[in-house]
Amino acid sequence: MPEPRRKHKRERSPAPLIPHRIPSGRRTTEQPNATGDIHAPLSLRFWVVLVLTGVAAGLLGDLMMVVLFTTEHVTYAFHSGSFQAAVTRDSGLRRVVALAIAGAVGGPAWFILRRRFKGEPAEIDEAVWHDEGRLSFRRCFSSSVVSEFVIGMGASIGREAAPKLLGGAAGSWLSDFGKLTPAQRTLIVACGGGAGLAAVYNVPLGGALFTAEIMIGTLALPVVMPALVCSGIATFTAWIYLPDHATYLHVPVHHDSASLIVWAVLVGPVLGVGSVIYIRMIAWVSHHRARGRLALIAPLLAFTALGVIGIAYPQLFGNGKDMAHAAFLGGGTIAVLLALAALKPIVTSLCLSSGASGGLFTPVMSTGAVLGAGLGLAWGHLWPGVSSSSGALIGAAAMIGAAMQAPMAAIVLVLELTHSGFAVAVPMIIATASATIATRHIDGYSIYTGRLPEAPDMPELHRHDHPDPRPGEAHGRDGREDF
Repeated sequence: MPEPRRKHKRERSPAPLIPHRIPSGRRTTEQPNATGDIHAPLSLRFWVVLVLTGVAAGLLGDLMMVVLFTTEHVTYAFHSGSFQAAVTRDSGLRRVVALAIAGAVGGPAWFILRRRFKGEPAEIDEAVWHDEGRLSFRRCFSSSVVSEFVIGMGASIGREAAPKLLGGAAGSWLSDFGKLTPAQRTLIVACGGGAGLAAVYNVPLGGALFTAEIMIGTLALPVVMPALVCSGIATFTAWIYLPDHATYLHVPVHHDSASLIVWAVLVGPVLGVGSVIYIRMIAWVSHHRARGRLALIAPLLAFTALGVIGIAYPQLFGNGKDMAHAAFLGGGTIAVLLALAALKPIVTSLCLSSGASGGLFTPVMSTGAVLGAGLGLAWGHLWPGVSSSSGALIGAAAMIGAAMQAPMAAIVLVLELTHSGFAVAVPMIIATASATIATRHIDGYSIYTGRLPEAPDMPELHRHDHPDPRPGEAHGRDGREDF
């Protein structure tokens, strides 16, 4: 006698307009991603706040890019083309002086802001994951302006942190104004963060996946729909100032080959190990970053050191966008590419250790691009079929996918950023998946969890423990904690 079917516990919310089921009697909720939005109801008020958040994320993203591009123009007479080329045209002394000024201004500015707005939340990941989406708009805005200023002068941190943070802060303020529930506010803030990223990089689909896969951690329909709408609106709004084309232009089209497939299989775990090293380095400097009065002068010292290193390697200036672009176009020798892959994490960690605020998306992606390009170029000498350009695309996706622990978002972001790489999607998936698996099994942290501040209730002894207890270690066999 056949066993009776198990009843579905998933509920549909809101209730459908058509009250009767289809002839088979099946539920709509049998498709797992179509479950209800019970915890964060997608009400009319929610959608109004979401649309306003998307518009705000786009406008604030534009404003941050105005700050960034104006600083680049004033500092290096950069108008168009390659920021790296503009930096290279200047003398080594001028580069060092520019970064010294950035440190001399940024250090005291961040010090004052942290004292002035002490206790006001300004970490979007922490806000979404633990604090019901609460962010201080004034602290987020002030810190973001300083961040874009120092990046424009050449600091080796990512530009996306400011628009991501401001998109979330706008969502937090609008949610309070609209009197949304904590669950609704959390979803709005996550959508605003992804929308800010989407706006400045012109990656609406990637921004939506960033929200769903990283910020919320599910591809359920009640999450994907708001994420898509918010990112789409923010990207469209940002076209007021920013261009509507790919961030990385003229990237050549590539084709699969047996050599490329084998290389992707081999290089994925290597990039995964590299991600673990990068994340652990970032986590260490984030925890031991300059504090107190030391934070007044630490950026001056760190940025000046970057300026000195940048005399020989001007590619290290800024967030790494032009470094990645050059790799995507097939530029560089094996020695230079591998040197940049080693130096970029070091100088980025140096900047963050000083207490500087900024993102990691482009610095990590550009590291993967030059490492993939260098390894691809070397492999191509052994077995033709892998170019430095195709290696850069695959390396960028694999490194950022492993570092974010979000392979789908990483692949889509690289495809949208370059409008190329579709022809090598299979080896890109192989390398990104294997890199992410390697990182997850070796360690499991991401560039976002690695930078979270210490929890105030965390016992001292837990700092040296792995955060996720293995079965049978921290919990009893029946799932209850052992005390």
